[in-house]
Amino acid sequence: MLEKAFKGGPKYWAWIGFLLLIIGAGFCTYLTQLQEGMTITGLNRDVSWGFYIAQFTYLVGLAASGVMIVLPYYFHHYKKFKGMVIMGEFMAIAAVVMCLGFIIVDIGQPQRMLNIIFHPTPNSILFWDMIVLNGYLILNVVIGWTCLECDRQRVSHPKWVKPLVYTSIVWAFSIHTVTAFLYAGLPGRHYWLTAILAARFLASAFCSGPAILLLVVFLVRKITKYEPGKGAIGTLTTIITYAMCVNVFFFLLEVFTAFYSNMPGHMHSLVYLFAGEHGHTELVPWMWTAATFAILSLALLIPPKLRYNQKLLPWSLAILVIATWIDKGLGLLIGGFTPNPFNEVTVYWPTGKELMISFMVYALGALTLTFLYKIATDVKRETGQLTTED
Repeated sequence: MLEKAFKGGPKYWAWIGFLLLIIGAGFCTYLTQLQEGMTITGLNRDVSWGFYIAQFTYLVGLAASGVMIVLPYYFHHYKKFKGMVIMGEFMAIAAVVMCLGFIIVDIGQPQRMLNIIFHPTPNSILFWDMIVLNGYLILNVVIGWTCLECDRQRVSHPKWVKPLVYTSIVWAFSIHTVTAFLYAGLPGRHYWLTAILAARFLASAFCSGPAILLLVVFLVRKITKYEPGKGAIGTLTTIITYAMCVNVFFFLLEVFTAFYSNMPGHMHSLVYLFAGEHGHTELVPWMWTAATFAILSLALLIPPKLRYNQKLLPWSLAILVIATWIDKGLGLLIGGFTPNPFNEVTVYWPTGKELMISFMVYALGALTLTFLYKIATDVKRETGQLTTED
C-alpha cells in the first residue's frame, strides 16, 4: 500500500514540495542549534522549558483524541464511526511523530535519548513518558495498517487486533496522564501543582483533538470524495462540546481554588497571565483572547441548531482550537514558570529560530499525515468505502 503515497496530481506534489521546503529550512536552523546550543532559543535559567515542550504537551492531546472515535466504535459498536476510525488512528500516528520530534529538538543533543534506554530510571516520569508514547505509536501503526490492509483485500480483521485495540484505548488515556504527571510532580510550580491537572489535560485533549481531526477531515472531504457521514460528524461534535464544557469548568475550578484560598503561589501565575506582574503583560492579550474564544466556541456549539450547522461548524471548531492552543500550548507552560519562586518575572518568548525549528516538526507531522491519509483514501476509493452511509 505504501506505493499509493507516491502517486498523485500536481497539487499533491506541490503540497509535498512545500512541506519539504519547510522541513529543509527548519533542519538548517536545527543544525545551528546543534552547533550553538539552546542559546538560540528564548530559554533562560528561570524558564527551562519553552515552546518545544508546550507544543509537545498540546500534541499529546491530539494523539490521545483518536480514542473518542475508537472507543464508541469498538466498545459500543457505534457503526457510524466506521469510516473515521482509520482517520483517528492515522492522526494519532502523525501526532506522536510530532511529539517525539519536539522532544528531540528540546533535549539539545539527540543522542541523549539513548540515556533513557541504556540507563533506565523507572522512578522518573520521563522514563514512563517514553514508554507510553512509543508504545502508543507502535499500537496505532500495527492496528491501523493491519485493518486497512484487510479492508483493501476485503477480508475480516484478524481476531488478534481487537485485544490490541482495547489496549490502545487504555493507552490513550495513559499518554496524557503521564504527561500531566511531568508537570504535577514539580512541587515548586504551584500553577501545575493540582490533583486535577491530568483530568484537565484529558478534557482539553478530548475537545481540541477531535476538533482538529474534524477540521482535517473537512479538508480531505473537499480534496477527495471522502464522506465521513453526517451522523458521525454530529456525534463527534457533540462529544467535543461536552469535553469543552468540562475543560472550561476545570479551569474555573482552578481559578476559584487559587483566589478563594488566597494562596499567593497559586494566584501569582493566574494574575501574571490575565493581568500582568511587575509591568510584564506579554501574555495578557493572548490569555483574554483564549478566554473569549473559549466562551464563544461554547456559545456556537451548545445550541443544537448552531452545532449541526455544517457551514458554521468549521469556524466554531477553529475558534475552539485557537482557545485551547493558547491555554495549553502557550499559557500553561509559561504561566507555570512565571513568576519564579522568588516572585520575580523573567520574560520568555520563543525566538525566530525556535519557531522555525517548530515549523519543521509540524511540517514533518503534516507530511506523515498526508502520506497516511493519501493511502487511506485511495484504499477506500478502491473498495468503494469512500462514502459512509448514515
